[in-house]
Amino acid sequence: MFDVALNFPRQIRILMLVLMMAGGSAAIAQVATADPDAFGSQFGVSTIPLWSSDSSVQSTLTVFRPQPAKVNHTAVVIAPGGGYMALTMNLEGRQVADWFAAHGITAFVLKYRLGKGNPYPEPLQDGQRAVRLVRSMSNDFHLDPNKIGFVGFSAGGHLAAMVAASGDDGDPKASDAIDRFSDRPNFVVLGYAWLNAMQPNDRGLITYCSVLHNLPDEKCKAWETLYTPSLHVSATTPPTFIYGTTDDKTVPVSASVDFYSALVKAGVPAEMHLFGHGGHGSGLGEGDPALEMWPALLENWLRAQGYL
Repeated sequence: MFDVALNFPRQIRILMLVLMMAGGSAAIAQVATADPDAFGSQFGVSTIPLWSSDSSVQSTLTVFRPQPAKVNHTAVVIAPGGGYMALTMNLEGRQVADWFAAHGITAFVLKYRLGKGNPYPEPLQDGQRAVRLVRSMSNDFHLDPNKIGFVGFSAGGHLAAMVAASGDDGDPKASDAIDRFSDRPNFVVLGYAWLNAMQPNDRGLITYCSVLHNLPDEKCKAWETLYTPSLHVSATTPPTFIYGTTDDKTVPVSASVDFYSALVKAGVPAEMHLFGHGGHGSGLGEGDPALEMWPALLENWLRAQGYL
């Protein structure tokens, strides 16, 4: 029994100890066999499949709900980074979701398809589906369907920008009811986004299709245009907040500058904050006194946009 208990979170192990003192092993057994999601729901956290139950796709949304008294009817989909080969679920997922939830915003952390077996457009399809699904669940989560944002870091920032730049209004005749909803976010937040993921890199760093996926040159060449977000910005691209650091050694900040310039040229409201120093993958600041200012700047921007 205690071997089983060690697999549970600390809070549940403490509960087991209390039950053992009060009611013996039978009480512990009842806790140990309970559905772990039931405990997650007590913390305002639950996970839902992104696609229908008969789909083989394992993508999910993990929901972090604010305290009922703080709900402001805004939601965000959060796409962690990881070079499209992994997901930084803690630093760029849970920690970011907790920040939004603390500000009254319902956060949905996206586990999207990635790796060599799931090349583009599969991650993009997951991102688009996530926005449609959240919007379709507005009543269930007490959301305003016109206050759905998309937040992305690094590779997740590329995904967020692609979702923003390729959004549509939904298909009212679609057989899948979820596809009847728009996949266009109402606002976007990009953190040190890998916006040149599909572009040749003059600094010798990895590029998405040729190195990660070993795709033929002709397909890579087509993707340079097809999946570079700055080339698809239009007047319908949602307002965007951008954060980055000038000396990021992994992702050149120039790609974010290009995206910002495209937004301004298209007349899209945009705000960009570039810090002089800071490594890639800083999340909410990672203890750096300067970088930890960017969430406060984001809060001000969200408030000005009417989302707080």
